[in-house]
Amino acid sequence: MNIEQMKMVLKEILTTTDLTPCVVGHRGVGKTAGIIQVCREIKRSYIPLRLGQMEVGDLVGIPYRVDETMHWSRPSWWPADNAAPTVIHCDELNRAQQEDTLQAIFQFVEPPSQGQQRSLHTHKLAPQHRVVVAINPPDGSYQVTPLDRALLDRMVVIQVESDATCWSVYAQQAGFDQSVRHFIGSHQHLLSLNNASFDMHVEPSERAWEMISILRRHCRFPQVLEMEVYSGVIGKEAAVAFLQWCNEQRLRPLSAQDILQHWPEVAGQAEKQRDDIQAATINELTSLLQQQIHLNEAEQDHLVAYIDILPRDMRFAMVKSLLRIPTIATVLCQDKYDAAILDTIRNISQDAL
Repeated sequence: MNIEQMKMVLKEILTTTDLTPCVVGHRGVGKTAGIIQVCREIKRSYIPLRLGQMEVGDLVGIPYRVDETMHWSRPSWWPADNAAPTVIHCDELNRAQQEDTLQAIFQFVEPPSQGQQRSLHTHKLAPQHRVVVAINPPDGSYQVTPLDRALLDRMVVIQVESDATCWSVYAQQAGFDQSVRHFIGSHQHLLSLNNASFDMHVEPSERAWEMISILRRHCRFPQVLEMEVYSGVIGKEAAVAFLQWCNEQRLRPLSAQDILQHWPEVAGQAEKQRDDIQAATINELTSLLQQQIHLNEAEQDHLVAYIDILPRDMRFAMVKSLLRIPTIATVLCQDKYDAAILDTIRNISQDAL
């Protein structure tokens, strides 16, 4: 993806999840500048860490003793618990010169477990702060340390490539020399000679699928970017298979069980169903309810929530059918459902007159 797309993805991840994005791209492509711009746009403070210049002590602090207990001083860069929301940029992660430095930061880039805080040795990061990583690709062009799969498995890998159009907009805004801008405009292949795609050897795992679940629940990516984002978590092969499966499921009518028992998970899909597919769902649901089955409170809420998202004509027809079923009519006439059902019932009554 290009820099503008990267910024869009970063905003979603940093504002809606606690996952760790890892931006991968060649030198000069604009990784750092893009991350700084995102921080400004989402109104977060920015702390850069050049890991290639740091030692373990710079990360975990200096040890000191209080009575018989050993403590570690808080590093100077560590944001306070009451500080404004901050993004900590772990730059040059794979340029860490000492193996123990890379091992120390490993814990920090790992997203916190549910209900826990992100940690670095004895230090706990306040929940309003986020972490983002940037590296050069390990393709032989740079003096970098290959990242093992356990570390990659803890991050959302975002691959960034040069894009002449994005660069042209940036150059215009930054007031670059006109001759430079015009030359690149007519010689786009000379913008960057090192723009080949690279393989980060990302593979699916249990943890990676959990991250995919978090991204799908909390983030809204343009459809053209979904493949690239998911490929950076579970690899291209798994991402292709998963999105193809999702697309096939969208063309399958939701079942009555989907509506009644899994509404929070399928609500978005239900609202987007084509009318002919929606009609199939309504028909199955109505047929099931005609069997006078008992609905628990959650299933009642899900039924009404489904009715509420239907187009007006479909909602009218479905409620009219359901009111002929005594047990369901009793459910729909409850006071708590007035906002969703009352107007439809009134229209049905007027139609009957």
